[in-house]
Amino acid sequence: MACSSLSVSVQFKTILLLVCVVVSVSASAIEQTQTQREFDYFALALQWPGTFCQRTRYCCSSNACCRRSNAPTEFTIHGLWPDYNDGSWPACCTRSNFDEKLVSTLHDDLEKYWPSLSCGSPSTCHGGKGSFWAHEKHGTCSFPVIRDEYNYFLTGLSVYFKYNVTQVLEDAGYIPSNTEKYPLGGIVSAIENAFHATPKLVCSKGSVEELHLCFYKDFKPRDCVVGSSRLNDMVSSKSSCPRYVSLPAYVSLAYGLVNHLHYAILCCVAIFVPNRIEG
Repeated sequence: MACSSLSVSVQFKTILLLVCVVVSVSASAIEQTQTQREFDYFALALQWPGTFCQRTRYCCSSNACCRRSNAPTEFTIHGLWPDYNDGSWPACCTRSNFDEKLVSTLHDDLEKYWPSLSCGSPSTCHGGKGSFWAHEKHGTCSFPVIRDEYNYFLTGLSVYFKYNVTQVLEDAGYIPSNTEKYPLGGIVSAIENAFHATPKLVCSKGSVEELHLCFYKDFKPRDCVVGSSRLNDMVSSKSSCPRYVSLPAYVSLAYGLVNHLHYAILCCVAIFVPNRIEG
């Protein structure tokens, strides 16, 4: 009887194990069939630091806005994003975590041209927090054009250097200024004349916040807008660009704080030192 009970127990465990295997395989198959479809084009999203850095209220080592004389003064990379023609985009297409060691040889260029412009730790694909580069949820979906982490960031930098938006705008007379307003159409035309494609602009309170350049999968420029509504689609749905926009210059917060602190110390010395001498 004992042997019979033992045999039944072993059979039950075997059946249970087989059921678990079948469920696991089925779940994997379902997951594969539900993966996000391949993207249609790339968008190189660029940030204007003069607009982003104006929001800085405190400094930290990861915030490029706080680098004093070394703070960025040209467009920097926000991301190289695979997008769909319908306006949506894929994200978090792989299970692998960002490994900064894999891009160690690119570190200096990433710090300069692809820096974080805030002190926050953005969320990653797997629910945790990470660096600005680890936040590249969209970049994980650049397969099969870009097949690994290193080549993703290398490609982003290469495209950024080849299509130098800051230089194009400077050559057209659009330079950082806290007093000048520039025609939106003029900025768009300067980009179109240089790269033969229409960019997309995002503005915040009348200042250029982001500028997107779009590319086919072979990295030839293409229009960012889809359809005939060119002027309306040229601006982001979450904000709008007026007819005249600014490209604000920015003085690093750290530099300003140091000068204000120095001034405050001098004032305190001027007020309290004579009183101590008189006492």
